[in-house]
Amino acid sequence: MSEYTATVHWQRDGAPFVDNRYSRAHRWRFDGGIELPASSSPSVVPLPMSDANAVDPEEAFVAALSSCHMLWFLSIAAEAGFVVESYDDAASGTMARNTQRQLVMTVVLLRPRVAFAGTRRPDAEEFATLHHRAHDACYLANSVRTEVRCVPHLI
Repeated sequence: MSEYTATVHWQRDGAPFVDNRYSRAHRWRFDGGIELPASSSPSVVPLPMSDANAVDPEEAFVAALSSCHMLWFLSIAAEAGFVVESYDDAASGTMARNTQRQLVMTVVLLRPRVAFAGTRRPDAEEFATLHHRAHDACYLANSVRTEVRCVPHLI
C-alpha cells in the first residue's frame, strides 16, 4: 500500500469573509518540494475571487488522468520494444449535471499524439492495444466514476 500527500494552504488575509467575496487563491505543496498557485476556476467562482493564472482542481483532475495514462502507456510501449520519441496530450474535461443534478466531471477526453523512433513501430492495431492496456492499468481512471475516453493519434 502507498500513501500520497499534498498540503493545501489558504489564508484570508484580513478580507471580509461572510459576504462570500473572499479570494479563493491558495497554494498546493507536494512532497518533492514543488509549490503551485491554485484557485477555484473562474468559470465556477468569478474573478477577482478566483485567480485565472493558477491551477484549479478541475484542470488538475484532467491533468492527473492524462499523466497517469501517459506514464502507463510509456511503460507498456517500452516493455513491448517500441521507442516513444514524443507524447503530447491535449486532454479536456466536461462538467455537466449527472442524474442526481449534481455538477460533476462527466467525461475526460484524452487526445494523445504519439511519435515513435527506431525501426520497430506499432501498426494501428498495436497502437490501439497499447492505449487500451494503459487505460486498463491507470490507477486514477480505475478510481473515478468519470468516463475517461482516449482518442489517440499516431504521428
